[in-house]
Amino acid sequence: MENTVLILGPTGRMGRNAALAFEAAGWEVRLFDRSKDTLWDAGWGASVIVNCWNPPYPQWAAEVPEQTAQIIEVAKASGATVIVPGNVYVYGEQAPERFGSGTPHLATNPLGRIRIDMESAYRESGVQTIVVRAGDYLDTQASGNWFDMIIAKPVAKGRISYPGPLDCPHAFTFLPDVADTMVALAQKRPKLGQFEDVSVPSYKLTGYGLAEAISDVVGQKVDAKKMAWWPLRIAGLAWPMGRALVEMRYLWEKPHYIDPSRHAELCSEAPQTPLHDALVQALSFHVDPNEVVRTSSQAIAAE
Repeated sequence: MENTVLILGPTGRMGRNAALAFEAAGWEVRLFDRSKDTLWDAGWGASVIVNCWNPPYPQWAAEVPEQTAQIIEVAKASGATVIVPGNVYVYGEQAPERFGSGTPHLATNPLGRIRIDMESAYRESGVQTIVVRAGDYLDTQASGNWFDMIIAKPVAKGRISYPGPLDCPHAFTFLPDVADTMVALAQKRPKLGQFEDVSVPSYKLTGYGLAEAISDVVGQKVDAKKMAWWPLRIAGLAWPMGRALVEMRYLWEKPHYIDPSRHAELCSEAPQTPLHDALVQALSFHVDPNEVVRTSSQAIAAE
């Protein structure tokens, strides 16, 4: 069907936002249920497949290639376009600060290489594939990302816990903006190439800048404090997820920003949400924006 989309991984953060955006745009939305659906049956008749499957890091090597091959097989047979949420892992530690269409994929670490291989498989498959690339997510509810699990967790105490140097620029992206971009590109897929790499407009923020923006949202000064990595390093000795998180630490220490030039060319009708508005929603489950939060000095005194 012309405007039918299959969402793989609909209960995850990206799948949930994608489903809401496609439904709001009037699409027929199919939500894949692993407990009862097969990819062939669910995918047949869908004009677009959005691959939001995202296994835990330690399972990437085993599961991502297999999932990719299955999706390509179904899309080839059905003629569906595949939309893939992309990340910045492919660029690598030695990449330039600018991340965008045309930036070489130079990652050498395991997680980065898995993503490079996945994107290469789609590019070489002949299936129309749209990679919608983003930085670290800001979500509208708690979903286990860096922002809600670590950075904003102590906001009510008047501080954020930032994983990198406080003056290092880092890319953050509002998830509804990613989902809206997916819809905009899906609707014009007949005019797109076989493989498109589109980076979503993102916020270039340092730890200090993020703390200042959050201060504006909550109406009280919020300080930026550097997160300690040693607990994760120690935990990683016995915890594969901890090792994987430490593997990607370089992205918090490497200055970078996302260049949305291709997005501007293809889907300017999907504008970026103002940072203040995105943070109001991203912080809604940490602290009411109208609630007075304690300053850092008050927090320290209370601890």
